[in-house]
Amino acid sequence: MDGTVIVADDDRTIRTVLTQALTRAGCKVRSTGSVSTLWRWIEEGEGDAVVSDVMMPDGNGLDLLPQIHRKRPNLPVIIISAQNTVMTAIKASEHGAYDYLPKPFDLKELLSKVSRALSQSNMAAAPTATAMNSGQNLPLVGSSPAMQEVYRVVARVLNTDLNVMITGESGTGKNLLAKTLHDLGHRGSAPMVTIGAASATPESVEQILQDENKTPNGATIYLDEIAEMPADTQLRLLDLMQSPVVQDKNLRFISSTQKPLTNLVNEGLFREDLFYRLSVMPISLPPLRDRMDDISELTLYFLQKIAADGQPLKTIASKALDHMRSALWLGNVRELQNFVQRVAVLCTEEEITAQFTEETLKQMPKAKPEGVPLGNERLSSAVEAHLKRYFDLHGDQLPPPGLYNRILREVELPLIALTLSATRGNQIKTAELLGINRNTLRKKINDLDIQVTRTKKMM
Repeated sequence: MDGTVIVADDDRTIRTVLTQALTRAGCKVRSTGSVSTLWRWIEEGEGDAVVSDVMMPDGNGLDLLPQIHRKRPNLPVIIISAQNTVMTAIKASEHGAYDYLPKPFDLKELLSKVSRALSQSNMAAAPTATAMNSGQNLPLVGSSPAMQEVYRVVARVLNTDLNVMITGESGTGKNLLAKTLHDLGHRGSAPMVTIGAASATPESVEQILQDENKTPNGATIYLDEIAEMPADTQLRLLDLMQSPVVQDKNLRFISSTQKPLTNLVNEGLFREDLFYRLSVMPISLPPLRDRMDDISELTLYFLQKIAADGQPLKTIASKALDHMRSALWLGNVRELQNFVQRVAVLCTEEEITAQFTEETLKQMPKAKPEGVPLGNERLSSAVEAHLKRYFDLHGDQLPPPGLYNRILREVELPLIALTLSATRGNQIKTAELLGINRNTLRKKINDLDIQVTRTKKMM
């Protein structure tokens, strides 16, 4: 890397680590812990790129972004923040940040972003959009690393016209995310029309897309659980999307599914051409078991919502939250919300106790969520059940040729990807753990198009 980077963060340790890493990468670095010094250096023409925190003792790095772009429109600014909410990511994008990283961040990823920023400093940043709310009543809740990835993608696609495919298990908040993308984006003043894909017919889809009153120009079409759409309706939807009448209406399509569409495409159960039209920008919502750090934040949010609806405001004991973090939450965030509502109403004390929480958790169902093996279920049993369902879906017809390689690929891809993740991208350790040589592993990574990232968490 070649250039001067300004680092602005009130945490001395972070400034030191970034200064050392950027210097080793070949950059010149100037660091400060204040917004006023950052602005003075920018006014004086210092720096080819900026890495800035949000909250500093004398100001807010996000609030400074519009001034920076008026003064030096081609200066890329990368925002880092411990305020890990979707609004932080959205505001960073709206205010023209080159990129956004939540704390704790991956040092290698940050260096990569700085390198791209230095080489592309003449490129425009994110587009301006409609004003956001003050950050209260956030549409999405949670500051876990898994949710930070969601926020970053949302911030990038919010004010584009790209079709979005939202994937996630039942109860993860797909409908809420779709509403967030619509309401906070530049199409928010136009209606969002929901189509329940399972019950959609070719005639009903045609009527909705061509009706000027229901679906005016610039509207958003939300296809709820698109995987359930019948084959004849899929074909009619594709034809309509390609027709001049619908294209002239400038519609945006947001779809959701709890089933992996790529599998259905491979099985011949979902049209490949429709899949690629709808899935221009995929967003994957994590299950609650992958974001257990958000339990406390979500619970407090739900308790406040209950109080806003007229119920007494309850608090909850920290040990009660510990019990909740150990639960399975098969129904994800939706089940957590129902649980919080239940204990808030049934608990007679002002504070929801650990004992009451534990007793109520014991009454929760223990059913297995689809795709999540529990207990002592063997892999062979899971594969057998999958194959039986696959053949049943085709009825009296045989599935498309190539079944052997498709099944091997379905097993091989997660096996290699998860092993790489467990070894933090170390291919030597991965090959050893799998019991194959490194050349074979490299070939399989290329054939399966697996992204390999060496990770090391810093700060």
